[in-house]
Amino acid sequence: MAITNGYVTLSEVKAYLRISDSVDDTMLEQIVESASRSIDRIANRRFYLDADASARTYRLIGNLRVQVDDFGTTTGLVVKTDPDDSGVYQTTFTLNSDYIVEPTNALAKGRPFTTITIVGGTAFSLPVNYRPQVEVTARWGWPSVPDDIVEATLILCADLYKRRDSVGGVLGLSELGAIRMSPLGRDIAAMVRAYRREFFA
Repeated sequence: MAITNGYVTLSEVKAYLRISDSVDDTMLEQIVESASRSIDRIANRRFYLDADASARTYRLIGNLRVQVDDFGTTTGLVVKTDPDDSGVYQTTFTLNSDYIVEPTNALAKGRPFTTITIVGGTAFSLPVNYRPQVEVTARWGWPSVPDDIVEATLILCADLYKRRDSVGGVLGLSELGAIRMSPLGRDIAAMVRAYRREFFA
């Protein structure tokens, strides 16, 4: 199988584990995918960037801002609204004329945009109800995978790989009793915690 949206490559995890043969390649690819998706769940966000833009809908925060999922580039970005509450997003806003994306220095810091803010002469000025009134088309995800996330993925991959030979987490026996692996994910959770997104639009 091929790795889909993994945070490390097969060659990287093999180098980390000091594996030189190809016997376990399929299993290692499955482990990389599993570890990558586990980190997504811990962080409550994902760090890979979509190849293509897709549309999602959001509700406003006041008349000037809308908080959105992470997106890692303004290429393919389209913001539309539904001013007559018809369920059709028919009014298109223009980047840097009608709105800006924030944090303004996100890309310079290797982080994603998370907010769209009106800067033009008019606010969103949309009907107030429960219908999501803003449609954003973007390439969702981060501009690049942070180094901490790469390292956390490698650590988790190593843990998962070694557990196949440690039933119940037991590595071996000594005169003092069973030698056990540390709880799975403890170090990874600590590394990923700084990236956790508490708000998910």
